[in-house]
Amino acid sequence: MKKLLAPIAVITALLFLSFISVDPLPIGSTLPKQDKKLMDVSGKETSLKEARDKNGLLVMFSCNTCPYVIKNQQRTSAVCSYAQKNGLGVVVINSNEGNRESAESFEAMKAYASKQHYQWKYLVDSESELANAFGANRTPECFLFDKDLKLVYHGAIDNNPSDEDNVSRKHLQIAIDEAVSGKDVSVKETKSVGCGIKRKS
Repeated sequence: MKKLLAPIAVITALLFLSFISVDPLPIGSTLPKQDKKLMDVSGKETSLKEARDKNGLLVMFSCNTCPYVIKNQQRTSAVCSYAQKNGLGVVVINSNEGNRESAESFEAMKAYASKQHYQWKYLVDSESELANAFGANRTPECFLFDKDLKLVYHGAIDNNPSDEDNVSRKHLQIAIDEAVSGKDVSVKETKSVGCGIKRKS
């Protein structure tokens, strides 16, 4: 019996560590790890500072496999394009190190970005370093930084990730409009709904 319980305990501990939650970056914080180089699916390395544009930067934590990511991909693409049109740099980051050898591999990321016609960086977050620095826990999860690279919005794309037809508030788009126009973002934090980021134990 003891021989049976030992591997079960190890597996349980590994699962717990993979899904561990970290505290999110507070509103008003400066963009973290902005000089850290990450590999893009293009095969070139870039940093968050290099990816910024005149009005700031949108950072979205995502992946290839989460049902919420897949279900919301059209919304993700639309809001990322909207951000770019409004002078924001856009990066999508894959921090699923726990699945890096399989469905979240670099080759799988390249295939996913190609299939979805990404027009922005899709970056590998080795050892979930950026996810830990941002306090990102879900996919998709959004962090919007203004022209001074201060965090002005953190959370979901909109208020109904389960049903696009019943969205009544586009949180991220409104935050982009307010930030770009120099206004204070009216709703600074919302709850991200999606799969947990799979960190390595």
